[in-house]
Amino acid sequence: MTEFWLISAPGEKTCQQTWDKLLTATTRANNLSTNNKFNIPDLKVGTLDVLVGLSDELAKLDAFVESVVKKVAQYMADVLEDSRDKVQENLLANGGEIDLVTYVTRFQWDMAKYPIKQSLKNISEIISKQVSQIDNDLKTRASAYNNLKGNLQNLERKNAGSLLTRSLADIVKKDDFVLDSEYLITMLVVVPKTNYNDWQRTYETLAEMVVPRSTNLLFEDQDSGLFTVTLFRKAIDDFRLKARENKFTVRDFQYNEEEMKADKEEMTRLSTDKKKQFGPLVRWLKVNFSEAFIAWIHIKALRVFVESVLRYGLPVNFQAMLLQPNKKNMKKLREVLNDLYKHLDSSAAAIIDQSAMDIPGLNLSQQEYYPYVYYKIDCNLLDFK
Repeated sequence: MTEFWLISAPGEKTCQQTWDKLLTATTRANNLSTNNKFNIPDLKVGTLDVLVGLSDELAKLDAFVESVVKKVAQYMADVLEDSRDKVQENLLANGGEIDLVTYVTRFQWDMAKYPIKQSLKNISEIISKQVSQIDNDLKTRASAYNNLKGNLQNLERKNAGSLLTRSLADIVKKDDFVLDSEYLITMLVVVPKTNYNDWQRTYETLAEMVVPRSTNLLFEDQDSGLFTVTLFRKAIDDFRLKARENKFTVRDFQYNEEEMKADKEEMTRLSTDKKKQFGPLVRWLKVNFSEAFIAWIHIKALRVFVESVLRYGLPVNFQAMLLQPNKKNMKKLREVLNDLYKHLDSSAAAIIDQSAMDIPGLNLSQQEYYPYVYYKIDCNLLDFK
């Protein structure tokens, strides 16, 4: 499990003191979490009204970008098919250079992509536009590739499965049939393996005008065999009926070399197209997963900055910290953090002490509220069923 808690607390005399206090409470004494400073640059604050509005917009943008990150990751898994075990090694940040945990724990703001001289609103709009483009491109690319894959699978299904339904193009040959005869026709019959003896004994008498010794076994699968039989055309209906009564199934099949050739060529074409598209699609997914993930972590940074200014006031003075909780001690870690920071917010302290108390305007079932700024970053982005 790779879950992080991104929190912030106001700077005391210095931000370093805030950091040291956290370390003492969570790691030095009882190994509750692994901690890293989370570096947020000096962003433009703007007005209080803008910050309040931006807080809501960033919450929505956070959810949207996370959904795109997960969609790209999940589609990578779908495209890799039987190589799903290689998915994680393709889900990397910084253009495929570093793993997600390293990127998050060593986060550095990307000044080139998101210039800090821009307003917070402009930065959030840059991210929104960028990720919306990735989302739209993913839909287009996925639709094209899925259509190709679906058409190929349909053809493959035709060439597999039971002899009762599968395509026979790769089984039969021209020599197996009496062709271009005005009177005679060769039919194909599926016979269960347990009924082979019955077939050999009775096929000549299932109808009048069956050519003696005209049956041949062309192919077997696990359950049945495919036999030819030649008869006069006028006996077709009678033969079908009697065959069905004896648990032999006549396949509707007419030998057509052009059609079978076209099917094989279509399958080859689709298979070649899929192979051609696979490499570029995986590369696109890798690059754009990285882009979307980086954008997502920058939104987390923006949210911490905005919320910290709203909570702790001006001048900007807070320390952002990234905690990777020790899985067994999550509850204890939460208690320690609440104890450490409950002085920041009397209403939050009351919630912590009396969690059952009903406080108007605060729906605890829908949001997590703590006296310190808190956001979760979950790097488990794949949902394998």
